Amino acid sequence: YPFALFYRRYLFYKDSYLIHLFHTFTGLSIAYFNFGNQLYHSLLCIVLQFLILRLMGRTVTAVLTTFCFQMGYLLAGYYYTATGNYDIKWTMPHCVLTLKLIGLAVDYFDGGKDQNSLSSEQQKYAIRGVPSLLEVAGFSYFYGAFLVGPQFSMNHYMKLVQGQLTDIPGKIPNSMVPALKRLSLGLTYLVGYTLLSPHIPEDYLLTEEYANQAFWFRCMYMLIWGKFVLYKYVTCWLVTEGVCILTGLGFNDFDEKGAALWDACANMKVWLFETTPRFTGTIASFNINTNAWVARYFFKRLKFLRNKQLSQGLSLLFLALWHGLHSGYLVCFQMEFLIVIVERQVSRLIRESPLLSNLASIAVLQPLYYLVQQTIHWLFMGYSMVAFCLFTWDKWLKASESMLVKMATNHQTPGTEGVPCPPSASVACLSPQVYKSIYFLGHVFFLSLLIILPYVHKAMVPRKEKLKKME
Repeated sequence: YPFALFYRRYLFYKDSYLIHLFHTFTGLSIAYFNFGNQLYHSLLCIVLQFLILRLMGRTVTAVLTTFCFQMGYLLAGYYYTATGNYDIKWTMPHCVLTLKLIGLAVDYFDGGKDQNSLSSEQQKYAIRGVPSLLEVAGFSYFYGAFLVGPQFSMNHYMKLVQGQLTDIPGKIPNSMVPALKRLSLGLTYLVGYTLLSPHIPEDYLLTEEYANQAFWFRCMYMLIWGKFVLYKYVTCWLVTEGVCILTGLGFNDFDEKGAALWDACANMKVWLFETTPRFTGTIASFNINTNAWVARYFFKRLKFLRNKQLSQGLSLLFLALWHGLHSGYLVCFQMEFLIVIVERQVSRLIRESPLLSNLASIAVLQPLYYLVQQTIHWLFMGYSMVAFCLFTWDKWLKASESMLVKMATNHQTPGTEGVPCPPSASVACLSPQVYKSIYFLGHVFFLSLLIILPYVHKAMVPRKEKLKKME
């Protein structure tokens, strides 16, 4: 925020090279403050990316080289630095940088094509000029998005540098109030998470005490924890969005009434996130810019496969690998893929079945429907987040050998009820399986629905001929 205020006061309409230098210097300073000499990882990838663009030009080879090199570098970083815990290392901002540089290469490639051959979206992001090293560095190190995002295009960044992202042409953007609103909302989530996190720890899912609780309690704890654990991400994105709005990067034109929109860098739709009873609604409200990036540069580019579900599956696989090499990421996104498919099938069934559509339209039952949907929604969202947050299979699936050895050393048997946990042996009291403790409920529930729903649809939805007669 101090950098953003300095930029507004002294640099907003200054020469472009000064702004690029400011963004590069401040971003490097943030990288050094957090990761010390390991800032060379980002610097190396940025310089090499610039050379790839200059030496290979607007070619498919440049795009493929960028993708393989940048993703390979990130995955190698994960391999050499990752532990079984949540790691805040140089790889955290580097995953954000990886998407930026891949998107840069694709947009640069599109800039060499005939404009009529591009979609309207591709035309918007295509880079017609040739970026300099300073421009690429400023774009990559912009302090408002270097650590945790959001994603934005080079063209949008250049509009910021050229002073175009303002609701008052020729003047500094009137964005102080919108920025402070997002900051305040982010700090509210921060305070809530800080106060409540000691009472809803994810480590409790691994304890023998959790495994010995009643089934309904295990499910409810997972439901509440699954909702709550996402608040740390919500906090980060709201706070950084405020910085982007303050600089003007969040400016997104005007609405129909002429009011300025400041959601260009929004990574959260907070109201939708808190109220939607659907999994697809949560996906649409969470990490918006990253999801938009994957849709724009990955999912839509797989159109040649002519299979939407295959393209979606490959996109989720890419997202899982982008998050890290832990098996938990793969399990989480596999569950997301399965849940979304089933949810769409259920929606189609309710929409096309006269009986179910009539039941769903009964006004007096709407609160009950909403409560049931939200319970199912957040229970299985928490179920998916277990693998995402516990990372390694020895936590979310089975106990590791070292854990079992420690249990044996303390004369404990996994699953034994009533065995006290010594204060100095918390690791030895880990439950053998988190998913087993709730009988793999998510996998059983959604795989069963995936198999059963087509038959239910066939039985409950009349043929078109019958529908015409009914009409």
